[in-house]
Amino acid sequence: MPLHVPPAPAPALRSVLAALGSPTAVRDARTPALQSVQGPLSPELPLPVHVLDHVTPEDRTTTAGSGAPRTRLTGWRFLIRSGERTVAAADTMPTADGWTFSRFFEGPYLPSTERALRQAESLTTAYQPRLLSIPELYMLALWLHGDTEADAGAGAPAPTDILVPLAPAPPGIAAHRPHRVAELLPVIGLRLTPPPPLPSAPPLPPATPLTPAPPLLRTPA
Repeated sequence: MPLHVPPAPAPALRSVLAALGSPTAVRDARTPALQSVQGPLSPELPLPVHVLDHVTPEDRTTTAGSGAPRTRLTGWRFLIRSGERTVAAADTMPTADGWTFSRFFEGPYLPSTERALRQAESLTTAYQPRLLSIPELYMLALWLHGDTEADAGAGAPAPTDILVPLAPAPPGIAAHRPHRVAELLPVIGLRLTPPPPLPSAPPLPPATPLTPAPPLLRTPA
């Protein structure tokens, strides 16, 4: 089923278009694929980027989703395409005056994002696609939000939403295996929980005073 891709804020899109039209911005980007392209470039498939700020104890211990994780919007990401080929991505970030261009980049998350979007389009339920970042785990996931009419810049993952970890995923979490939030969030919460402190060692018993050795007897010469 087609995804309901939310529209990006107009200032965010304008900032990316301005960066694409700036030879300096493109030249300074460490993106060989973007620099080598001949022909027009277009920003497409805007996705809001949310960061998982906190997982409550309830989120870590229940699969019913009784708790709500806290997330915040940190930017919008655009896939930069040359014809039918994705050559880079562009990030924007919020400012006091609206939105501004942040960076161009490339890497494994680009093809992984496209693959996850194709997976989502094969589902029988309509979703609103977002990106969810878990910085402590160096993890990024495609977040499929069930409320397709929701404000893409707000809200938290619902228990029935779907997360598709992108590659490379952290050890023990399979990339491109869709999970309900209620299933994957406890696993993420356990990873984010610091291990309990080691029990303190019992105090040492008081030292036993040493008895001085008797003097050696001298044999007369």
